[in-house]
Amino acid sequence: MSKTYRPYNPHQTFLLPPSPHDWLPEGHLAYFILDLVSELDLRPIYDYYERELRGYPPHHPQMMVALLLYAYAVGVRSSRKIERHTYEDVAFRVIAGGSHPDHTRISEFRRIHLAALEKLFVQVLRLCANAGLIKLGHVAIDGTKMKANASKHKAMSYKRMKEEEAKLRAKVQALLEAAERIDREEDALYGEGVLGDELPEELRRSEQRLKKIREAKAALEAEARASRERSEEGESEEGDDDADGDAGGASQLPRHKVQAYADGTPKPHAQRNFTDPDSRIQKSGKDYIQGYNAQVAVDGKAQVIVACAVTNHPNDVEHFAPMLDRIEAECGRLPTKVTADAGYFSEQNVRLAEERGLDAYIAVGRERSSERSVSPRGRPRLDLTPRARMARKLSTKRGTETYRKRKAIVEAPIGHIKEILGVRSFSLRGLSKVRREWSLICMVHNILKLYRATC
Repeated sequence: MSKTYRPYNPHQTFLLPPSPHDWLPEGHLAYFILDLVSELDLRPIYDYYERELRGYPPHHPQMMVALLLYAYAVGVRSSRKIERHTYEDVAFRVIAGGSHPDHTRISEFRRIHLAALEKLFVQVLRLCANAGLIKLGHVAIDGTKMKANASKHKAMSYKRMKEEEAKLRAKVQALLEAAERIDREEDALYGEGVLGDELPEELRRSEQRLKKIREAKAALEAEARASRERSEEGESEEGDDDADGDAGGASQLPRHKVQAYADGTPKPHAQRNFTDPDSRIQKSGKDYIQGYNAQVAVDGKAQVIVACAVTNHPNDVEHFAPMLDRIEAECGRLPTKVTADAGYFSEQNVRLAEERGLDAYIAVGRERSSERSVSPRGRPRLDLTPRARMARKLSTKRGTETYRKRKAIVEAPIGHIKEILGVRSFSLRGLSKVRREWSLICMVHNILKLYRATC
């Protein structure tokens, strides 16, 4: 006797096509993102196509934004993979509405509208605030090193640039002399005016490499001079490309300083990367990577990222004031309490927090549990230095409990971005583009927080 099964016919045709809303379970992330994007202000993107309306009509901006946000939310950032998913993945098909945008169109849309997508961060932040996910009672600040879209093996020090330039110059000269000698010998053998072969491949490669090294050497020298001049004049190290990435605060984000002598000449160990010149060698754990310093400020209520930034400056201490400015710019006010690890400690940062009325807890150093002192009692002495005041504050029962929460608040979102979303390196190159990409990534983290809280 044959077993009875449920009907199954993969080639069944339908008189009336099923609705896309029947393809996914109710409350699916794809439906949430479609609803979310319909509430966002996409006028800058629409305005672009109003100005550039020529030829074949473009894909609908709302669909393209939703497609990108959903793709990032499920760990898909490659434009080719996004295109493939619009054929193979039901959720992508629902969002695309049956369309299959070419990967070049997806890549171009992201490139053209990266600045507009960055500005959606604040809109999503407002939605999180309206949903009660932001309290600004306790905000923790931290940074993480992210790999650049470049290899550290494509970087070269100023010392090696000079050595390689001298070697290649001598090699090119020797190859040219050899080519000229061969030409004379062939003229004598075949006669003048007879066409010869193209430029030897070895000579062409050597000349191209020499040109690249000379360009990188000149750029590094110019950057070193500029850094030296700004340091002497006491100006910010912020580059021109950051104007559109600044949150408008009084404090500018720090920028990597090229180590130079008094005359502006780069020091021998100063480096420049051929693939992404804005990226720098960064210490990440026990290893060194070619990358950037990505900063986040996270609210303690639901681990929503309330401010973010990226620089090529390896140390965290100079990011404290700019991150406070960004929190205030994005949220309209400063938090009640702020915590940060020892990388952000300086007496200047302690004074800044006190002047701005912040209840700050900044670790003064790496302290082992066996080294913790007894909780102090009574009022602190008036002659304590900012460092001593902060150390005393952290050793109190309240200070210990408050600082202990920092790790759970700020490190979990960084782990979510790297482990769950799979973002361990940037796809784009250049400081300005990387900053906007980081803003997009942090926005997707907040969208997922909003989704889980409301669905």
